Amino acid sequence: MSGEPKPRRTRTALLCALGLAAASAGLWAGLGGTSSAHAAASVPTPDHVIVVVFENHAYSQVIDSSSAPYINSLKSGGANLSASYAETHPSQPNYYAMFSGATQGITDDSCVTPGFSAAPNLASELIAAGKTWASYNESLPGEGSTTCSSGKYAQKHNPWFGFSNVPTSSAHTFAQFPTDYSTLPQVSYVVPNLCSDMHDCSVATGDSWLKKNLGAYATWAKTHNSLLAITFDEDNRLSGNKIPTVLYGQQVTPGSSSSTQYNHYNLLRTIEDMYGTAHAGQAANSTDITGIWTS
Repeated sequence: MSGEPKPRRTRTALLCALGLAAASAGLWAGLGGTSSAHAAASVPTPDHVIVVVFENHAYSQVIDSSSAPYINSLKSGGANLSASYAETHPSQPNYYAMFSGATQGITDDSCVTPGFSAAPNLASELIAAGKTWASYNESLPGEGSTTCSSGKYAQKHNPWFGFSNVPTSSAHTFAQFPTDYSTLPQVSYVVPNLCSDMHDCSVATGDSWLKKNLGAYATWAKTHNSLLAITFDEDNRLSGNKIPTVLYGQQVTPGSSSSTQYNHYNLLRTIEDMYGTAHAGQAANSTDITGIWTS
């Protein structure tokens, strides 16, 4: 019986040490450091995430519009973020914001010097965490091409080319998008060309493109622990930069919605936390998208 106090003191010391370690981790994170990578408990961990970005339309131009029956079917079967906002105007700074948590000093749509920045971003974080990443870019002249423009292709919608820490070989043409969805990387962006993304063509054109090219993936995602995220770069400059954002997949509660105000940084933070990566730029100060997940 006389030996009992010693293990009690040992347990107390251990608990104190654990508390100190937890406090230290919290302090380090608060100072901008990163702690061990694990998926956040508030969000699921899909096998695959695809983010599709459309162009220059306000929330009211798409959500509940007869011009976008497919997007609205995904809204009904998935989740609608009814207070989703872009950061600025014009297009290109928003793409950098959603990919890296900052506009990286970009204020216009001019082509950038490839690899001009080494700032952390979604792709570099995923790669550092041992996860897989790719982009699929409609009308890109060839895999890894950093050309400024070509036909209906525009570099301004492809922020990965601005980062030296993202392999250009991870930027594929849309023709390389796999038909076996199980071979997709864990996270990928799909960027339609200037017509398919509703920039030069109608909402109906973009909606039809989405159904034709990603409808089968959306159906597959519903039964294969995967996610389709649809968002826009900016509004039409007439609606306070309120944009459509719809999430659809197996772990999204059908018919759910959130009126919490979110932006591209919240979407970035959510994907980062799904895969336990570090947080880029303003994503570190943002919250996850919550209230729409089945678990």
